[in-house]
Amino acid sequence: MWDVELDCEGLLCPLPVLKARKRLARMLPGQVLCVRATDAMARIDLPHFCAQSGHRYIEAREQGPVTLHLIEAHPHP
Repeated sequence: MWDVELDCEGLLCPLPVLKARKRLARMLPGQVLCVRATDAMARIDLPHFCAQSGHRYIEAREQGPVTLHLIEAHPHP
């Protein structure tokens, strides 16, 4: 399960990453964000963003045309 869901359906990258970054900045360490995205590039961009920013990319789950990207918030530097 997750703590917060962010709807990025229909948005093209980099918007899902930018919205995820903004939302993660308001989350507590250990909370999980679910980003709902339809852009295939989010599969590449979100894990890369997590690797660069210190958040943990948990997994991607297919749900029809939508991919659920689960990200665990880590402490902000």
